[in-house]
Amino acid sequence: MHMDVNSLISQYGYFALFIGCIAEGETFTLLGGIAAHEGLLTYGWVVLVAMAGGILGDTALFFIGRHYGEAILKKFKKHQKQIAKANKKIRKRPVLFVLGVRFMYGLRIVGPIIIGASKLKPQKFMLLNVIGAVLWAVIFVSLGYLGGQVIAPWLHAVDRHLKQIFWVVLILALVWGVRIYFKRRSEREPEDES
Repeated sequence: MHMDVNSLISQYGYFALFIGCIAEGETFTLLGGIAAHEGLLTYGWVVLVAMAGGILGDTALFFIGRHYGEAILKKFKKHQKQIAKANKKIRKRPVLFVLGVRFMYGLRIVGPIIIGASKLKPQKFMLLNVIGAVLWAVIFVSLGYLGGQVIAPWLHAVDRHLKQIFWVVLILALVWGVRIYFKRRSEREPEDES
């Protein structure tokens, strides 16, 4: 059975991109841009789908934060200083914080929850969320598209050798698993004898 990566991306690319952008984002938008460069997806659709996923994901997290944010954020005991700092920034410069939260490492998921807990008005958040999603999608998809020129030859080689790579990885995983099994078994044997 030959697995054709190109047809998988063509068939499920937009759906996978949408789901990925709801949850995480940057990796999927970059890969979407690379797929658009390769002609597997359309650049404009990749940008629109990434925007839609980003908007939906951050909106859901905002409303979770609005209703349950304080309880959720209290569980991050080690990060209370950073949360307090983020709250201060939201109150001082809400526009910059909401637009920039997508680009802040470590705040991609918790950021919208913090914003929701800050009681920023939903209408203001929604407008800024859409603007931020547009900027974010265009920047990261474009970076992926431009990076596709460098990565494309490598991807073609991987696609050509995917089956062989799959079998090598599977064999290595099995060998590693068997090794761990025997190591744990030998560590338990002295306990069983006593």
